[in-house]
Amino acid sequence: MDFNMKKLASDAGIFFTRAVQFTEEKFGQAEKTELDAHFENLLARADSTKNWTERILRQTEVLLQPNPSARVEEFLYEKLDRKVPSRVTNGELLAQYMAEAASELGPSTPYGKTLIKVSEAEKRLGAAERDFIHTASLSFLTPLRNFLEGDWKTISKERRLLQNRRLDLDACKARLKKAKAAEAKATTVPDFQETRPRNYILSASASALWNDEVDKAEQELRVAQTEFDRQAEVTRLLLEGISSTHVNHLRCLHEFVKSQTTYYAQCYRHMLDLQKQLGRFPGTFVGTTEPASPPLSSTSPTTTAATMPVVPTGAVLAPPEEAALCLEEVAPPASGTRKARVLYDYEAADSSELALLADEVGPEGQEELDGPGTLNLHNSAHSHGTPGPWGGAVGVSGSDYRSAGAVPNVYGPVQP
Repeated sequence: MDFNMKKLASDAGIFFTRAVQFTEEKFGQAEKTELDAHFENLLARADSTKNWTERILRQTEVLLQPNPSARVEEFLYEKLDRKVPSRVTNGELLAQYMAEAASELGPSTPYGKTLIKVSEAEKRLGAAERDFIHTASLSFLTPLRNFLEGDWKTISKERRLLQNRRLDLDACKARLKKAKAAEAKATTVPDFQETRPRNYILSASASALWNDEVDKAEQELRVAQTEFDRQAEVTRLLLEGISSTHVNHLRCLHEFVKSQTTYYAQCYRHMLDLQKQLGRFPGTFVGTTEPASPPLSSTSPTTTAATMPVVPTGAVLAPPEEAALCLEEVAPPASGTRKARVLYDYEAADSSELALLADEVGPEGQEELDGPGTLNLHNSAHSHGTPGPWGGAVGVSGSDYRSAGAVPNVYGPVQP
């Protein structure tokens, strides 16, 4: 118990001495031992490495797991030394929903078959994502985390110890400086003309005491200097090890890029196979292709509109037997003039558009397309976007307008 009390009192005295020295340095009342430029560069490099490693680690965790709640849960499991439970990826969850939708909507329908195929592809994408997360965590996140929780903690501990050794060294220097000043003052103060021997003896004793204090301060300074130099060398070796840390992180970065490349290559291959499978399905629309226009007939517009089949509500349309054609495969019309029936009313937004009325066909006026995206109006009633007597019917098909992009999609079947 006596030994512990002495040690506690000694530690308290050392802490108080360091606190006084640190405070005086902050106020500029005490000298501070400066480190050499190379050592300062090593410290700055280590701090920069630590800061950027933390940022890269956090952002990579966000990339692999965007859900913050899931990241907090995984963090708690790691701190409790418990195994993180397996989590379903978003692709696997989407695949599950698509498979359930296909079984309920009908797996034999074109939509149901497509849902099944897409769900299988999404399931493979989810499995690839799971493998990528696992590989990236082991090859990239774990080394970064080990550096922050292992090497950097050791470096920080040695740096704090070096800071304490420096404070002790500067405190010893200040104590020696004060002792020498007091010794010089005690040497010059005694009055040798003093007739009372007692005062002379006291002055000589004080001078001898300050000599002992100077010797003691010098001894403490030598010990503090030795400990400081030893600790500075240990810290320097650890800081120089940051170079090997960079080499290790570089190798881990290559592994991360390799795993990410493999992941995206798998995703591309799975989606390419899915696209090929969907392209072989009848009635599947892939890309921007459109079905071919129906053949022209010699019937009048009214007859054509009257004979159009009406599909009852809730009826299931049979899938077309032929694949969709590209726009380049559609043959141009046989005659130079084509007409279109308006499906619904449309109010022109500005002078570059036509105002149209539903269920009207244009028997007059001549419009022609000079090229994609260009519409020349020769009817004076429509040259400024004003509806004519026939309500905005034009001499081109609705598909031509859609490809040109000049008029909204409000046109019905093409009339001869």
